[in-house]
Amino acid sequence: MLKSRIYRSGKVVEVDFDLSQLGQIASDESAVYWLDLVGPTPDELHHLSETLGLHELAVEDAFKGMQRPKIDHYDSHLFINLYHAAYNAELKVLESIEMSVFVTHRGLITIRTKGDFDVSAVTKCWDKSVELSDGGVDYLLWGLLDVVVDSYFDVIQELDSELEELEAIMFDTKRNDRVIQQRSYSLRKAIVTLRRIAIPMREVLNPLVKRESDILGDHMMPYFQDVYDHVMRVADWTDSLRDLVTTLLETNLTIQGNQMNLIMKKVTSWAAIFAVPTAITGFYGQNLPYPGFETQTGFIWSCVLIVGISGGLYWLFRRRDWL
Repeated sequence: MLKSRIYRSGKVVEVDFDLSQLGQIASDESAVYWLDLVGPTPDELHHLSETLGLHELAVEDAFKGMQRPKIDHYDSHLFINLYHAAYNAELKVLESIEMSVFVTHRGLITIRTKGDFDVSAVTKCWDKSVELSDGGVDYLLWGLLDVVVDSYFDVIQELDSELEELEAIMFDTKRNDRVIQQRSYSLRKAIVTLRRIAIPMREVLNPLVKRESDILGDHMMPYFQDVYDHVMRVADWTDSLRDLVTTLLETNLTIQGNQMNLIMKKVTSWAAIFAVPTAITGFYGQNLPYPGFETQTGFIWSCVLIVGISGGLYWLFRRRDWL
C-alpha cells in the first residue's frame, strides 16, 4: 500500500506516484512531497535509503519497530517515531499504531507496519489548512503531528466517560464487584498505555519548538508551539485521570470494607440473639434440681425469658442500626 502527494507552489499537483519516481521527485527543488508506506519490504526500505541518503540506524528502527516516541537528528534528515492512539470502547482497550517518520528538506515519509491508521484524517487536515501549504515540509509535518496529538484528546475524553460510568456502577445499590474490578483494571491499563505513548511526545516536540534543526524553517513555528501546548495539556489531563482512578480504587476498597463491617455487625447481632435461647435451654437442660424443675411453671418461665430477652436484644440492635 502506498499513498503520496506532490506539492508545487502550495498546491497538490500529483497523487499516488510510483516509488520508482522518488529519485526524480526528490531532486526537483520546486517540489515538496509526502510518501506513506504500509508494511514496506526490506528492498523498498533499501531503495528509500539509497535514494534519500537516510541513515542506516534510522532505517533499521523504522523496519524493526517497537521504538519509544523519539526524535533523532541526522545531517540530511530527522527521524521521528510516534504512536497514534484509539480507544476500543467495546473491548475496553487502548489500541496504538506505531509510525516512523523521515523528514527531509523537501519530503515527508511516513512508514507504518499496519494499515489501521486512517491516513485520510491527515490529508483532510492539510486540505483544511491549505493556506499554510507554503510552509513546505514543515506544513506536512505539522498536519501529521496535529492529528496524532488530537487522537490523544479523543482517547482521554472516552476514558473520562468510562471513569464516570465506573463511578455510577460503584455507587449503585446493586453493585457488582467483579465488574468493578475488571473495568477498573482495564481503565488503569489504558491510562498507563496512553501515558507511555503520549508523555514522551514532549521530548519530540520540544526540539522542534526550540528550532534545534536546520531541516525546518520558522514559518510554522507558532503552529508547532500550539501542538506542543496540546501535548502538555494531554500530559496534565492524563495525570489527573490516573489520580482519579487511584482515588476510585481506594474508594472501592473503603466501600468493600464498610460493607464487610456491616455484614459482620449483622452476623454478630444475630449470633447474640440466638445465644440467649441457647443459654436458657442449656440451663434448663441440666440433670440437677432447680426452681421449676420438671414443672409446667419452669417451662413457661423459660419460654418467657427466651422471647423477652431475644426480643429486647432485637429491639436494641434495630434501634442502633445493627440489623
